[in-house]
Amino acid sequence: MNASDQTRTDNAPAPVTKAVIPAAGLGTRFLPATKATPKEMLPIVDKPAIQYVVEEAVAADLRDVLMITGRNKRSIEDHFDRAYELEEALEAKGDTERLRSVREPSGLAQVHYVRQGEPRGLGHAVLCAEAHVGDNPFAVLLGDDLIESADLLRRMIEVRHRHGGSVVALMEVEPEQVSLYGCAGIEPTDEDDVVIVTDLVEKPAPEQAPSRWAVIGRYICDPAIFPILHETPPGRGGEIQLTDALLELARRKPEDGGTVHGVLFRGHRYDTGNKADYIRTVVDFACRRPDLADELLPWLREFVDRQGT
Repeated sequence: MNASDQTRTDNAPAPVTKAVIPAAGLGTRFLPATKATPKEMLPIVDKPAIQYVVEEAVAADLRDVLMITGRNKRSIEDHFDRAYELEEALEAKGDTERLRSVREPSGLAQVHYVRQGEPRGLGHAVLCAEAHVGDNPFAVLLGDDLIESADLLRRMIEVRHRHGGSVVALMEVEPEQVSLYGCAGIEPTDEDDVVIVTDLVEKPAPEQAPSRWAVIGRYICDPAIFPILHETPPGRGGEIQLTDALLELARRKPEDGGTVHGVLFRGHRYDTGNKADYIRTVVDFACRRPDLADELLPWLREFVDRQGT
């Protein structure tokens, strides 16, 4: 019986209650906008991208959130704090809708912060969460990936509860895109959307990729990953790669915190990590808002028509 066939009914794994959100990157692809503004605070219309990520965690019942931040990220902390002077001004004007939107972030979750002293990769950022997480399993949500529904995260938590170990979200990408991701070698299970991860390669050349199933920015990590990260040398790009540590866990036995399962995600993911996809995300979100769609959609149609002339 393999790890996927064995559902744990006794000694069930500890519940997942904590979320870790790495937000210490330099945002170099969005310079000069990110010289003084964290890329995580760039707005998707009128709400910063990182708020969507926190909302996703909360919708999956993860209300203990740890942000891994760095220098020049103080505005993230301010966003999830109260702004009494602004609230008083809006209240005095009777602007209840904007007052609600300003107060909302501070009431979403219990948000904690720790600084990553230097940008040494995603694996190192996750390692910075060790003291807060302790011996508990935890979710990792990357701010570059926006997934509006919490269904994926809930499903990953369910898979972790049933099988233990760690869980990654996988999305099938085109062959020319595999070099942008960590890609997984997989084995099927008796569940259509769950696989066993047998291999992980960070940003492989297309001909060297174990599959077209790419790891996207949602993880459930067993605490056994921390001692591995302590010993993981810098990998691709000279950084400590989380995929390298997960590969080591995939090779270990369940009783040692090992096995890695993958949840196959076939929904819609918004990638805000590059300029073109960020713009597409903003346009998509704006066009689905009742307060903007009636004005924006006709303009977009006219704009596209003009480009064809």
